[in-house]
Amino acid sequence: MIKNNQKTFTISKKVTVEKVSFNNRYGITVSADLYLPKEINKSHKYPAIIVGTPYGGVKEQGAGIYAQEMAERGFVTLAFDESYNGESSGEPRRISSPDIFVEDFSAAVDFIGTRPFVERNKIGVIGICGSGGFALTAAQVDKRIKAVATVSMYDMSRVMRNGWEDSMTDGQRNQTLNQLAEQRWKDFESKEPELTPTFPSEPVDKVPEELDPISSEFFGYYATKRGFHTNSVGAFTKTSAMSFMNFPLMNYIKSISPRPVLFIMGEHAHSRYFSEDAYQMAAEPKELYVVPNSGHVDLYDRTDLIPFDKVKSFFTENM
Repeated sequence: MIKNNQKTFTISKKVTVEKVSFNNRYGITVSADLYLPKEINKSHKYPAIIVGTPYGGVKEQGAGIYAQEMAERGFVTLAFDESYNGESSGEPRRISSPDIFVEDFSAAVDFIGTRPFVERNKIGVIGICGSGGFALTAAQVDKRIKAVATVSMYDMSRVMRNGWEDSMTDGQRNQTLNQLAEQRWKDFESKEPELTPTFPSEPVDKVPEELDPISSEFFGYYATKRGFHTNSVGAFTKTSAMSFMNFPLMNYIKSISPRPVLFIMGEHAHSRYFSEDAYQMAAEPKELYVVPNSGHVDLYDRTDLIPFDKVKSFFTENM
């Protein structure tokens, strides 16, 4: 079994990693890993990049890979666990909150922008999967974020309120809200919130054949040795969905301009429509970059496919 502080990838000899923490404005302690280029001169100032995890992931997985790769390319980087999850504080555990997850990005900007070796006017963010939506929403109001890149983006508010590919009817939504309202009473009476289904507590060798293609893709990453981590159980409190259904993430995406946005998605990603639609909604400067022969989860950890040099040039040219 992997230990809580171990990574799902090998630490590069070109970087150093330091465990850090900081408080967000709600008083929750956010746990993070700070990646520095091995030859950093702390008397100089460097551009910085903050990396958010895929929805349900932790900093020891894909977010850490991105942070490490960008540190190798000369940036100071920070991969963090969202509030209530991973090694970050917050009770009860496994809450998912769009407002607080967006706040975590700004809290990370607070922290990294006050490091003496960081150029605080050159801070960018990368959001992977669900955190892509949170990163964009943070940038809508936090102008300290100078550039945003999303990877395999999911708009969690949209999918929870409207269903997959906006297929949810008004009747289905009302039924879901009625179920969530009943769940609140259950949670109150039991004094412990009920969770959505979790991944296995130990890594498995193969994906169950009965899973649908999307669930199979996520299971193949989180529940196998490829991406398994004890802190990443894939579950949130059931009633967390109410906040997402009431909290649109993309309402003010145009206001990020004139700061640039880069949307990266896999050619065969099931989630393409989130990036494509957000790209259409965003104002210039913006770019939609398609990674050939790749799916959604491939861009979590497939370093042979992830366009890190493209990400480097985007941040170098725009911060």
